[in-house]
Amino acid sequence: MLTIYGFPTSPYVRKVLVVAEEKGLDYDLVPATPHKPTENFLAASPFRMMPAMEDDGFALADSTAMALYLDAKHPQPPLLPADPQTLGRAMMFDEFADTLLADNARAIGFNRHIGPVLLGIEGNAEAADAAEAKAGPLLDWLEEQAGSDWLAGEFSLADIAVACALRTMAYGMDVATRPNTAAWLARVHARPSWQAIATAERNLFAEAQDSGTHKQS
Repeated sequence: MLTIYGFPTSPYVRKVLVVAEEKGLDYDLVPATPHKPTENFLAASPFRMMPAMEDDGFALADSTAMALYLDAKHPQPPLLPADPQTLGRAMMFDEFADTLLADNARAIGFNRHIGPVLLGIEGNAEAADAAEAKAGPLLDWLEEQAGSDWLAGEFSLADIAVACALRTMAYGMDVATRPNTAAWLARVHARPSWQAIATAERNLFAEAQDSGTHKQS
């Protein structure tokens, strides 16, 4: 049985969950954070990287490593292009999402929404504003790349990773103001895999608001 450790508001955790949904896999999502790690989470991720996973005794951390593992073990449908150049492009977008986009997305989403709603923590408005300013040129570049149906030929890890980073960013700003990006995001969001994870994420916030309790993100 596949167990994924993490919290779904993380762009990295979200990425692995969408990959698992695309593959049609059965999995358990076990809430875990680097701040309050459980014993099982630490066993799978000794350096407290989120997400982590355990699959029939095999433990792995890092969202890209997990995505590559799941794609190799469950090759249908493929989420990595076979063509070398297109594969390189897909991995470039994955890195773009996981570093440049995600760094700003976390600052924007956490300070403007996730922290206050789920944790009851007052956000840092200055940090969010600075991150939004840094994100502007990144989103301009993405707009230039998003003119085709998908970022790297067919639907792939590139689309998943970038869309997941933008979802976290969208907790604090409108990420769909540019036409090419908005059309591309609509295609990603229409996929059943995305809808399943988005529904679970919305339910998480609804439960937190209805109960009045705050959960770790």
